[in-house]
Amino acid sequence: MKKQHIEQIFSTFSQANPNPKSELEYHNPYTLLVAVTLSAQATDIGVNRATRGLFAVVSTPQDMLDLGFEELIAHIRTIGLFNTKAKNVMSTAQILVEQHGGTVPQTRAELEALPGVGRKTANVVLNIAFAQPTMAVDTHIFRLSNRTGLAPGKTPFAVEKDLVAVIPEAYQIHAHHWLILHGRYVCKARKPDCANCAIRECCAYPDKTQ
Repeated sequence: MKKQHIEQIFSTFSQANPNPKSELEYHNPYTLLVAVTLSAQATDIGVNRATRGLFAVVSTPQDMLDLGFEELIAHIRTIGLFNTKAKNVMSTAQILVEQHGGTVPQTRAELEALPGVGRKTANVVLNIAFAQPTMAVDTHIFRLSNRTGLAPGKTPFAVEKDLVAVIPEAYQIHAHHWLILHGRYVCKARKPDCANCAIRECCAYPDKTQ
């Protein structure tokens, strides 16, 4: 994609939504880490429904340990893979208390060393909690990047590298949110809403819907 089209895309996003927010509900870096961990193969709506009660009583890793595994299960039972996720959340809380003074680390290596935390989760936490210009490539961003020609790639990591390389620096902090929201609500998987797409003119997708 031409540089002027990339600039136009993110300028359009910025003007329409200058301060985008995650649709996951959280109170601090720790609850964000928990929410993102729980969101794997689950919807933000479903995670938020489960964590509202959880985050009313848990805001730190020590709170999670004090809550205990069975009580955590009771809160998140409606989320897919809840048993495995609960084990990871409890193990992570233990590690954060014992090795990080109860705080969430701010480096990718330390985050990815936590149970259930992969590159995408680490990128989300680094971006939202610590304002680092990372790019978490989920299914929406992967689809949109390939469909539009913004950053074609065969793997999420390939798309991530290309996006980081081509997105102008001024837009990198919020780019992750803009792309997710556009992929979730406009450039949808089954039928993109091209007629109401603000970046239609820059998009290289040959089969635009009417």
